[in-house]
Amino acid sequence: MAAFVERFAADMTEAGMQRMAARVFACLLVSQEETLSSAELAERLQISPAAISGAVRYLAQVHLVSRERQPGSRRERYRLHHDLWYEAMANRDTILSRWTTTMRSGVEVVGDGSPAGRRMSEAAEFLEFLQREMNDILDRWRARHHGDRPPA
Repeated sequence: MAAFVERFAADMTEAGMQRMAARVFACLLVSQEETLSSAELAERLQISPAAISGAVRYLAQVHLVSRERQPGSRRERYRLHHDLWYEAMANRDTILSRWTTTMRSGVEVVGDGSPAGRRMSEAAEFLEFLQREMNDILDRWRARHHGDRPPA
C-alpha cells in the first residue's frame, strides 16, 4: 500500500496538489478504516503530526476531507468526503466562475480590441464553455451513479 500511496501522491503533486496533502489524501483513500487520526496518518506516512495538520487544513479547504471530533475526546479524525471526485469537480465550478468574472473585468481594463483583451476574452469564453460542459458531465454522472434523472 505504501508504494501505491507514494505513486498516487506523485500523480496528484504533478497535477498541482501540495506534496504532503497529496500523501495524506492517498493514505486516506487506501485506508480500510472510515476515519484516521493525525497520529495514525503520521505513523503510516512516517511524518510529523505538524505536517499532517497543514495537509489536512489544505484538503479541507479544497473540500476533499472533513474533520470529525472523536466522541468524548478533543482529538479529530479525518474522513474523505462521500462522492469525493464528484464534489471536487463540482467545487471547481465556483473557481471557473470566479476566473471568468476576473477575465471579463480584465477585458474592461485593457480594452476588448487590444491583444491582451482578445486573449482574456478568449479565456473567458473557454472558461464559460468548460463550466457548461462540466455541469453537463456532472449531471450525467449523478444520473448514472445515483439513478437520478438529470435536470432538463
